Amino acid sequence: MSKLERIKELVELLNRAGKSYYAEGTEIMSNFQYDTLYDELKKLEEETGYVLSNSPTVNVGYEVLSELPKERHESPMLSLDKTKDRETLKSWLGEQPGLLSWKLDGLTIVLTYEEGELSKAVTRGNGEIGEIITNNARVFANVPVTIPYKGKLVIRGEAIITYSDFERINRQIPEADAKYKNPRNLCSGSVRQLNNKITKERNVNFFAFNLVSADGVDFNNSRKQQFEWLKQQGFGVVEYKEVNKNNILDTIDWFENNIKTNDFPSDGLVILYDDIEYGNSLGRTAKFPRNSMAFKWSDETASTILRKIEWSASRTGLINPVAIFDTVELEGTQVSRASVHNISIMEDMKLGIGDEILVFKANMIIPQIAENITRSGNMEIPKICPVCGGATRIEESNEVKSLYCTNPDCQAKHIKGFAHFVSRDAMNIDGLSEATLERFIQNGFIKRKVDLYHIDRFKDEIISMEGFGEKSYNNLIDAINKSRKTNLVRIVYGLGIDNVGLSNAKMIVKHLDNDPNRIMNVTSEELVGIDGVGKVIADSIVSFFDNEEKCREYTDILSEVTLEEEDTSQNNNILEGKTFVITGNVNHFPNRNALKNLIESMGGKVTGSVTGNTSYLINNDAMSNSTKNKTASKLGVPVITEVEFLEIAGIDNLT
Repeated sequence: MSKLERIKELVELLNRAGKSYYAEGTEIMSNFQYDTLYDELKKLEEETGYVLSNSPTVNVGYEVLSELPKERHESPMLSLDKTKDRETLKSWLGEQPGLLSWKLDGLTIVLTYEEGELSKAVTRGNGEIGEIITNNARVFANVPVTIPYKGKLVIRGEAIITYSDFERINRQIPEADAKYKNPRNLCSGSVRQLNNKITKERNVNFFAFNLVSADGVDFNNSRKQQFEWLKQQGFGVVEYKEVNKNNILDTIDWFENNIKTNDFPSDGLVILYDDIEYGNSLGRTAKFPRNSMAFKWSDETASTILRKIEWSASRTGLINPVAIFDTVELEGTQVSRASVHNISIMEDMKLGIGDEILVFKANMIIPQIAENITRSGNMEIPKICPVCGGATRIEESNEVKSLYCTNPDCQAKHIKGFAHFVSRDAMNIDGLSEATLERFIQNGFIKRKVDLYHIDRFKDEIISMEGFGEKSYNNLIDAINKSRKTNLVRIVYGLGIDNVGLSNAKMIVKHLDNDPNRIMNVTSEELVGIDGVGKVIADSIVSFFDNEEKCREYTDILSEVTLEEEDTSQNNNILEGKTFVITGNVNHFPNRNALKNLIESMGGKVTGSVTGNTSYLINNDAMSNSTKNKTASKLGVPVITEVEFLEIAGIDNLT
């Protein structure tokens, strides 16, 4: 292949990877691969003098694709030239004083203030045209809406989401393939929302890194004074250090030592001249300004041997490949596994068992495969799901191939059913989060709910699992054994029968005299005769026990437990016959669902709308003009606070 042909190939490949990453939120290659190919392309262009018009070395960004309004920047937002060599950075600085700061990995934003108020916020977009996101910027966690300075101010900075917020948000997403891949992707989607309520919930932060203009303010020709002035106006400013030719290398070491404990994503450093006029006098190239430069970490890599690909099934059917290799030390920690993300990346690297691979930590945090040296390509894509044995299928979307399980009854797709079974109001098995259940299912430890009562068969495997030692295992076994003493209500509720809530389970079990056998043969007509049980609920129960497999699991669960009658003493049924509606914020409960569960446990009902049958509307704001309050007033339904409810329920405290 000639150099010109290789240039064309690299341009096409890098543009496709860039579009996937920036515009579609997917990855077809690692950052390490992208940088390696980019450097190869740049070198070839310099050698041949041949540069394509759509080369990523001359194009700044990608076209924006949302419905947000667009605006052209007053001056192009250029990217930065970069190096991984410390001596190159020192040589670039020369005799000039400079500022060295984090290169934050988020979304670049331009903020404009006029007469002391935020008037406009625009994304970087493709460097020439950005998206107007003013309403979203107003709800960033740390952006001032008004500032003391009354002239026109234009600043640039990076919107980011911290690692802790990234993990918090991902924990709230049950589907593995719906989780965000990294904080940058999450931030990009959060900043560009059409509904700024979502932006606010994501806790986006903004850190200024460049003061473009501030009418009438003298900064004594110093970038440092600009940063300090921005701090006085109330802005978050990217953390920086003053450097010169004598201390720059030590300062780089300081940043490198501190990145490991940062809660914010950073993919390198930025250096700029403190002397504003000197920096501006240097001008710019077609793509880069000459007054600043980026420094990217030389990723620490380690050679190891790929031992297997672990196929991890999720509740949506997606089966992700995870590379398992001989343990190596990277950035001070032991690493033995790395996500490969999808089949496209696996095929591009030609991964195979026994291959020698180079691994690294992206941004010094996330383990990834940098390169496959052997490239045997002997890896076979599994034709059956590792969890259920059902057939798999390869699907392609946006040029990315992924593997899916086609079996609708795959256990991995029913994590929520297992989680419901072990929940507090059901079998109450502490220590079994959805994430833990998912790992147990993926490893084949549990296929049916009743298998939880024989989890001790996999003691050695569980103890050796990451984050799950002997103490955690023993606590889990204790919780499982404790759950063996239970009542029929908990079991019926825990089965997850469609439309059967806790209060329904109580009424049905009570009507059937706590007889575990009667529910398997009860008719729809008999169930409908129970006050509060309609035909939909009745049909769901009959249908459930008509299913031979589900009925067998129910009897198997019964064989593992000792049934006790539910405690109906004291206040347990004090709310029987009363119907409640809950609205507004709650103060004495973690959420409204907790209050609902308490009411149902005491025999009451909770509905969503105020009607003539409503006994009480619970709302801590009795003077609210909400629709529910107005309806309650018209119908003569009492509006009570949580405290008043607790008095009615006869509860002195909630401990």
